[in-house]
Amino acid sequence: MKAGATPAYALQGIRHRYGDRTVLEIDRLEIAAGRTLGVVGPSGAGKSTLLRLLQGLERPAEGEIRVDGELFPYPAPLALARRITTVFQRPAMLDRSVRDNVTFGLRLRGKAEEPVVDALLERLGLAPLARADARKLSGGETQRVALARALAVEPDVLLLDEPAANLDPAHVALVEALIRDVQARGTTIVLVTHNTHEARRLAHETLLLLDGKMVEAAPTAAFFESPTNARTRAFLAGELVY
Repeated sequence: MKAGATPAYALQGIRHRYGDRTVLEIDRLEIAAGRTLGVVGPSGAGKSTLLRLLQGLERPAEGEIRVDGELFPYPAPLALARRITTVFQRPAMLDRSVRDNVTFGLRLRGKAEEPVVDALLERLGLAPLARADARKLSGGETQRVALARALAVEPDVLLLDEPAANLDPAHVALVEALIRDVQARGTTIVLVTHNTHEARRLAHETLLLLDGKMVEAAPTAAFFESPTNARTRAFLAGELVY
């Protein structure tokens, strides 16, 4: 899933439902390896559902997803599942310290933890909280711990669901700087965000979802500066009401 000719993901004919309600429809989408796709849209547009499909937590009702050119198997084998890491908008913390949460994935993989964990705690302003109970953190602190936990295992694919939603401006800057470092390593990133400015700063390509449907996908500069779809233009102008 590093940069190369084969896309990290190729989605074809995707339809996903919860009960009788279709929540996601994507006829065709390719996510380039080693690139960052920004996914924008209002609440209920299907953004988080897309991440769950890309992680393999759910199987699409219709259509196929290919990873590195191969059909995504369900359930995903452990070796593949460990290459893909999601930071959810409301991440769950384990009943242990901040540091133990960050080292958890490394210990499962039998990897050394000290240098990378210390660096991540420092970069994200979490070093003073290393021994604190992770379940008693603020929303913003929890998000930063979840990001550190995900990055510690150096995944090939990083799926981010509103990673800066609960952060103050200073911590947003810390998180975005760290994401840029991850981009430089060639990691494939899918960034779900309500914040179009965040997508514009970080994404190589940007996709708009409305009512579960893909409206427009384009290189980020073109998406924001010269969108071709009237609904995209209305969304960016703040003229759509939901």
